[in-house]
Amino acid sequence: MEKNIDGLLGQKKKPNLSLLQIINMSMGFLGIQMAFGLQNGNASRILANFGADVHELSWFWLVAPITGLIVQPIIGHMGDNTWSPLGRRKPYFLIGAVLCAIGLVMLPNAASATQMMAANVLVMAVIFLAMMDASINVAMEPFRALVGDMLPKHQATIGFSVQTILIGIGAVIGSDLPGWLTKMGISNEAPKGYVADNVIYAFYIGAAVLILSILYTIFTTREYSPEEFASFEGGKPIVENGSKFSDLFKDFKNVPSQMKKLGIVQFFSWFALFTMWVFTTSALATHHFGLSPEDTHSAEFNKAGDLTGSLFGSYNFYAIFFAFALTPIAQFIGKKRTHALALACGGLGLISMYFIKDIHSLWISMIGLGFAWASILAMPYAMLIDSIPQKKMGVYMGIFNFFIVIPQIINGVFGGPIVSGVFGKQAIDYIVVGGICMLLGAILTMIFIKEEHETPKEIEEEIQQVHF
Repeated sequence: MEKNIDGLLGQKKKPNLSLLQIINMSMGFLGIQMAFGLQNGNASRILANFGADVHELSWFWLVAPITGLIVQPIIGHMGDNTWSPLGRRKPYFLIGAVLCAIGLVMLPNAASATQMMAANVLVMAVIFLAMMDASINVAMEPFRALVGDMLPKHQATIGFSVQTILIGIGAVIGSDLPGWLTKMGISNEAPKGYVADNVIYAFYIGAAVLILSILYTIFTTREYSPEEFASFEGGKPIVENGSKFSDLFKDFKNVPSQMKKLGIVQFFSWFALFTMWVFTTSALATHHFGLSPEDTHSAEFNKAGDLTGSLFGSYNFYAIFFAFALTPIAQFIGKKRTHALALACGGLGLISMYFIKDIHSLWISMIGLGFAWASILAMPYAMLIDSIPQKKMGVYMGIFNFFIVIPQIINGVFGGPIVSGVFGKQAIDYIVVGGICMLLGAILTMIFIKEEHETPKEIEEEIQQVHF
C-alpha cells in the first residue's frame, strides 16, 4: 500500500546510467588503487630498507586498518549529511587525493626528511604511511557510496564490477611500475637506510596519476541534488535534520543482518589478503631466493621486492578479466556461489605459492587470487546494497569497512610474532595460513549468506540496460 501511495505522489525512479557515465564516476578509483598498489607492493620493502625487521612489519602495517577504522565511518556520515556546490561526495575525493599525493611523495623520501628534522627514520616513515592511508580512506569510501547514490539497485553489480576493472588497471600499473622503471635503466639499489630510485620515481608518478584521475571524475560526474534524491524517495528528505556524530552509535546498533553475515566472510577474506600484502616479499626472499631473514639490503632482496610488485600486478591484471565475467557467472550460479567459488580459488592460489618453487611459474598462483580479488571488490557490496537505506548509504559503507580493517588489525598485532616465533621467520608458512583462511571464507559464504532471488532473465536484463 505504501509503495502504491508513493507512486501516486509521483515518486521517481533513478535513471539507468550508461556504461560511459559509470566509468566516468569511477575513474578516480584507478588513481586511488594505483596508490594502493604502490603501497602494497613496496611498503614492506621501504620499511625493511629503513631498518625494520620481518617480525615488526605487520606492526607498521597496522597504520592502514586503524586509520580506515576511524576515518571511513566518519567520512561516510559526513558525506550523507553534507552538501556543497561541488556535490555530496566529490569534496572528499579531492581532499583525500591531495593529501594522499603528498604522502606518496614523502614516504620513500622519509630518510631525507629525517635528516632535516633530526627524527627517527622509521617514525617518519610511519607518519607518512599513516597520512597516505588516512587520505586513501577519505577518498575511497565516497566512491563506494557514490554507486549507491547514482545507480538504481539493479545496476549495482555492474557498477561495482566497473570499479573493480578500474581498480585492477590502477593496481597493475602501481604494482609493476617499479619493475618497469628498473627495466628502463633506473636503479633498484640504494645505500643502506635509503630507498631505491625506481621506487621513489614510481611513487612520484603515482601521485600525479591520482590527482588527474580524481579531477577527471569531479569534472565529468554530476551528483544528484537533495531535491532529486527526495523525489527518488517519494518526497522524503535525504538529509536528516539535526544529524550529529553521536548518531553513528545508533547506526552501529541498527546494522542490517545481511551486513553482519557478510562481515564474517569479509573477516577471513581480508585476513588472508593482509597476510599476502605484508609477508610476500619476505616469503619470496627466504623461500624462493634462499636469503636469510636478516638480508634486507642486497640486490637479491630488492629483486624479491620487484617480483612481489610484478606478482601483485598479475593478480590485479587477472582481476580485470574476472570482473567482466562476474555478472555472467552470477547469471548461472548466483552471487553467493560466485563469491564462494572465487574465494576458494584465491585460497588455493595462496597455498600453491609454497609448492611452486620456480619464480617464473608463480603467475599460476595469481590466477586464483585475481578471481578472488575481483569478487571481493564487487560481490559483497552487490549483495549488501539492497539492505542499506539510501539516506545511510555512506555511513553504512563506512561501517561495513570495519569487517575489512578489524581482521587486518588482529593480523597486524599477531602476524609478526607468529612468523618469527612459530615459523622461524619463514614467512611462506604464514602465506599458507592466509590461504586456509580464504578457503574458510568460501565455506562460510555458502553457510551464512542468503541472497534475494534473482532470475537469469533479470540478470540478463541488467546487462542489457548498460549502454554507451
